This record gives sequence, structure tokens and C-alpha cells, in this order.
Amino acid sequence: MLRGGGRQGHRAGSGTTCGEVEESMGILSGLKSLGLGNLEDVSLFEEPKKKEAEKQEQVAAPKVQEKDLIYDRSFVCPVCDSSFTSKVMKSNKAKLLGTDADLRARYEGIDAAKYEVVMCPVCGYAALMRYFTGITSSQAKLVREKISQTVRIPPSQGETYTYEEAIQRYKLALVGSVVKRAKPSEKAYICLKYAWLTRGYLESLKEQEAKADEKRVAEWETQENELLANAYKGFTEARQTEMFPLCGMNEVTVDYLLAVLAARFQDYDMSVRLLSSIITSRTANSRIKDKARDMKDQVMLDMKKKQQQQG
Repeated sequence: MLRGGGRQGHRAGSGTTCGEVEESMGILSGLKSLGLGNLEDVSLFEEPKKKEAEKQEQVAAPKVQEKDLIYDRSFVCPVCDSSFTSKVMKSNKAKLLGTDADLRARYEGIDAAKYEVVMCPVCGYAALMRYFTGITSSQAKLVREKISQTVRIPPSQGETYTYEEAIQRYKLALVGSVVKRAKPSEKAYICLKYAWLTRGYLESLKEQEAKADEKRVAEWETQENELLANAYKGFTEARQTEMFPLCGMNEVTVDYLLAVLAARFQDYDMSVRLLSSIITSRTANSRIKDKARDMKDQVMLDMKKKQQQQG
């Protein structure tokens, strides 16, 4: 007969006879008597294979390359009729990571601001893409007279634009907007995007250098601040003198941007007024209303801190 027991080991001086089960029993003990002794120690459930050794230490996803997120787009210069190509971001391929308070979009693997300016390498006419072809004959004449006759454009040879190249392009776009007497909104929009580019440049410097040069960082921070101050001034003027949409933005979006810029320059009363108008607006969606509420709370805190410091 089969014997079972809770004790471990064999009884001293005795063996296991046919029909007996060893006292060190497992749930499959006894299979040997059925000719299946090799299966007595089999595991009922397989151990998971650590997800293929954590997917072989989780094969690192290939890093997104900036060169794969841009392409060469053909343009015809409205000033000198030259054909050329300019590098443009593939907006449908770039992954959006988030948005800064002043609406700067941040993407994985690319700084979108680097590819916003279209520049003719022949005559030096440059503008943000949305404005490049919208130039009148009288404006084109001004560009030819005041820019094209003396400008020298260094050739671009890389697969992408460097920050230094992008900065040159923005400078030409900005001086071009002054020369052609562009509307305040266009000049403000260039300043805004140029400020975003400067911020991206600073971020890249800090990533590349263990300890970025403090003086250099301070200079670029000052430039970003100056550009945003000009953007604030230009959009404030444009809101009073131009029709919406401004630079593709509706009234609510422009007011939110102005509120953010006003807060940056401690024009708190203006910021609160604009944010309050958004919160009570019938046309603003719930998303921007929520952002306006959060922004207003922060502005009120900043106002309180400033009052305490002054008091």
C-alpha cells in the first residue's frame, strides 16, 4: 500500500519498495512507479522568461535624428525670381513634447524655430515662411535697394541648420521686416520666434557643456528678454491697429500670449485684465480657460510677492 507522511528523508536502514512512495514527497512523487520518473520534478508553471531578458536589456530605441525630420522645399524668391531650396520641418513627423508658457512648442529631436525662416541665398530676402511670398512690389524694391546690393550670404553645407546659421537667418528676416515696413504683428512674430530660437540655443549649450560659460549664458538670456520685450510691444500695437487673426492666431490666443508676456515684464495689472477676459469669454474653449486660471493664480502670487518686497 502507498505510504505518505509529513517527515522528510528515508527511515534509517530501509529502502523504498515497489508500491511505496518515498517519504520526501512532492506532488508528483510516485511517477517513477508508472515509468515516468524523469517527470517527477517537472515544474507545473514555467517561469516567465523575464520578457526576453527585459527585451534584451530593452534595446534602446533609435534616437530621433534632426536630419530625418526636415526636407528641402523649393521656393521662388518674390524679390529676385531666383529658385532655391530651404530646409523645412516635417511637422507631421515631429513628436510634440509640450508647450512653454509663451506658446513655444517643444519637439523631440528638433528645434522647430530653426526652420521657420525662408531665406533667398541670392538676394538675401528673408521672412518667416507664412510671410515669404506676401511681399508687394514696392516692398521688394526696398529690399533690393537696402539689402540685396550689399548682402553676403555664406553657403550652408550641412544636413541641418546650426543655431548660428538659424540666428543669421532671423537677423535677416528681422532687418528685412524693418526695411520693407512690415506690420507690427509680423515684426512681433519674428521677435517671438527668434526668442524661442535663443532659448533653444541656450538649452543646447547647457546640454553640451558641463558648465556653460556664465557670461555667455547671461548675454543670450539678455537677448531673449529683449526679443520678448519687442514681441510684447509689437503685439500690443498690432492688437489695437490690425484685424484678427494676427499671425494665424485668434483674439483669445493673442490675449493669452500678451498676458504671459505682460507677467514676464511685471505688467501685472495688464496680465490680470487679459486673463480675466479670457476666463469670462464666450468664445474661449475650456482648455485655454483652464490655462488662463492657472496663469492668473500665478500672477496673483507674483504680485503679492512684489508688494511684500516693496513693503
